[in-house]
Amino acid sequence: MVAETLFQETAASRSPGTSSVLIRKAGVLGAGTMGARIAAHFANAGLPVVLLDIASPEGARSAVAAQALEALKKSKSAAFYEASAIARITIGNFEDDAARLADCDWVIEAVTENLAIKQALLDKIAPHLKPGAVFTTNTSGLSVAAIGARLPGELRRRWFGTHFFNPPRYMRLVEIIPTEEAGPDVIAAIRQFADLRLGKEVVLARDTPNFIANRVGVFILLEAVRLMQTEDLSVEEVDALTGTAIGWPRTGTFRLADLVGLDVLAHVAGNFASARGQTVALPPFIQTMLERRWLGDKTKQGFYKSAKDAEGQDVRLALDWKTLEYRPASRPKFPTLELAKNIEQLPERLAQLLAGDVSKDKAARFHWKLLSGLWNYAADCLPEIAGDAASVDRAMRAGFNWEMGPFELWDAAGVRPTVERMRAEGAPVSANVERLLATGVDCWYRNAGGRVFDLTTGGNKPVTAAEGVAHVAQFRAAHGVVKHNPGASLIDLGDSVACLELHSLKSAIGEDVVRMLTEMLRTDSDAIRNFSAFVITGDASNFSVGANLMQLLLAVQDGEWDEVDFMVRAFQRMTAGIKFCPRPVVVAPFGLCLGGGAEIALHAARRQAHAELYMGLVECGVGLLPAGGGCKEMTIRALDAAAAVRDGARSESIEIIEALRRNFEVIAKATVSTSAAEARHLGFLGPADGITMNRDRLLLDAKNLARDMAKAGYAAPLPRTNIPAPGRNLLATLQMAVHVMREGEFISDHDVKVAGKLAYVLCGGNLTAETPVSEQYLLDLECEAFLSLCGEKKTQERIAFTLKTGKPLRN
Repeated sequence: MVAETLFQETAASRSPGTSSVLIRKAGVLGAGTMGARIAAHFANAGLPVVLLDIASPEGARSAVAAQALEALKKSKSAAFYEASAIARITIGNFEDDAARLADCDWVIEAVTENLAIKQALLDKIAPHLKPGAVFTTNTSGLSVAAIGARLPGELRRRWFGTHFFNPPRYMRLVEIIPTEEAGPDVIAAIRQFADLRLGKEVVLARDTPNFIANRVGVFILLEAVRLMQTEDLSVEEVDALTGTAIGWPRTGTFRLADLVGLDVLAHVAGNFASARGQTVALPPFIQTMLERRWLGDKTKQGFYKSAKDAEGQDVRLALDWKTLEYRPASRPKFPTLELAKNIEQLPERLAQLLAGDVSKDKAARFHWKLLSGLWNYAADCLPEIAGDAASVDRAMRAGFNWEMGPFELWDAAGVRPTVERMRAEGAPVSANVERLLATGVDCWYRNAGGRVFDLTTGGNKPVTAAEGVAHVAQFRAAHGVVKHNPGASLIDLGDSVACLELHSLKSAIGEDVVRMLTEMLRTDSDAIRNFSAFVITGDASNFSVGANLMQLLLAVQDGEWDEVDFMVRAFQRMTAGIKFCPRPVVVAPFGLCLGGGAEIALHAARRQAHAELYMGLVECGVGLLPAGGGCKEMTIRALDAAAAVRDGARSESIEIIEALRRNFEVIAKATVSTSAAEARHLGFLGPADGITMNRDRLLLDAKNLARDMAKAGYAAPLPRTNIPAPGRNLLATLQMAVHVMREGEFISDHDVKVAGKLAYVLCGGNLTAETPVSEQYLLDLECEAFLSLCGEKKTQERIAFTLKTGKPLRN
């Protein structure tokens, strides 16, 4: 059978390669929240998209799709990498514009979850599809085979499920649900496209109600609701217990329900009625919430809502599920959780959480009941929903942002001891885990996660990964660590390329990171002799949140000015080491890349960025300015990109002034990109820098770039000594702009001081325009201005406030 063969894939079958199916244009049927955002993400990938919905009986015929497009422009979690991408979407309606689908290579159905409505739409659309077009459904839980049952036989070969998770730009999971008739080559082509072009974690799921992630995710949500009632917990307490402590998102259970929408969750829960004969009755209080349209964020109230207190301040209210009345949300305190916060690694944290006395510790009792229920349910469902436990774990990590999937969590807690504990309590134990233990093994994964237990054979099979997917941890395990300190490590990636992995606490750059990068990239280091290229990146959630502000503040408060000066100079030496390294250094930034992290990236020979890159020189937000060479690099970039060249001599131009003014605004406003595409627009990435859509491919993309640069005969740049400083003419222009902002009371007096020093540094001081200066001269200006601002009381207040709250202070 075709579908079963797909679940028995090999590593080779997942390797990127050529395919007869070429995706150049897409169509999306349904402009609701899901369909519109799928269309937006195709536009992010550079494809033209046709977005259709029902025809409006009055006014503009395509008003529904037009309104959806307008909503996308204003959405708070931006649907587009950059605003211009919206131009790739063409709107229309099913009645008048179905013919526009004739040149689409992939058409996705994403209308309401109603079998009859979906089938009727397919009947209408199928005649307009070109031969060879792929046709898929985004259903979240209906039978894919049943939806496409009336399609022509030839088209059914190109019909299957592609279940995106909301919002499609940010949620990495796409479940592909093959049917018995779907062609393996077509599925392979879509799988490859979703991986490479859309940046998705693709997981094969069986055509059963709710597939994998929703099947497990909604079960555990309903189980959390049940335990909340039986254990007499509040909404806030359950959210605290089901958040980061167990490796799940900080939204917990009920904040997530508000984000997704209670109506959506109720619909998915309803699909359980056809899953293994289960009947799921929602608690009466949730039924009442549905009747009252308390659906979450979309109706501005659900388990939580915002309100104003007597003084007009914003407050968050939480629902009392017993009375269905709102009250001020509390901050639950569980001793077990407080202890667990100090444990960095999830397996050790999990052991701490489960070790509590369930007869006395409410948190320990909740966690044990919740997780043991999850483990048994996942094991029971496994043969029905996926080809192996690894697929379930991947789906939960990518679809619900769990740090570990259910089987990984079970291994971390210990399969045999937890099963023995269940037996001792007289609790049910899944027959499938009993089968695993009967073979003499006591874990789902073997060989450091390289093999997984196979229920079909009773043995272990390889956990396959697509070619080009890798993480630093894999190379660390395979090759060991060349050099290590608490903040960074040097890892051999093979092919004469090394990775300088950043792994500091909370991704902050402290003395240890600075020391490691400086020593390894020094011209006479062993690393330079042994490797031909370097990549700077990591496996954490963020590349770097910037320099360690706590270290800086303590030194400033103690009056250790020589130490502060040394810290700045050491940071500058590190970034200079990156820029002038005799080997090519490629920085692969991802997630947050702020302040000092952005300065590291700016100095690299090249950058290979993940598409979801939030990059910015944000020091002005805490009353400082970039002093690790960030101002210098932004000035040089502006001059190089915008200078007018006449007869071989550089002359001032409107383009130069505009470029430097834009850089000044970007840094002064602490602007952070909302994507890698916008980072390029802001000047943080250059035209030669690469963007990787799939986070799992970033490391090898960066490695390949670094290796190719080395093979091409890389020559490091020399320190510049003839930079034409913009000088006093531009400085006066920027100072006037700051004065106007202050007169309009848009900024404070301290903002004026910070912006004034920033302008002075970017312009190279109060020099005659185009006076040649060196890179070191600009670095000295940075250091001087930085030290001066450190001595300001209001800057110290800003740093302390940001460290405490994570927010900027405008004083």
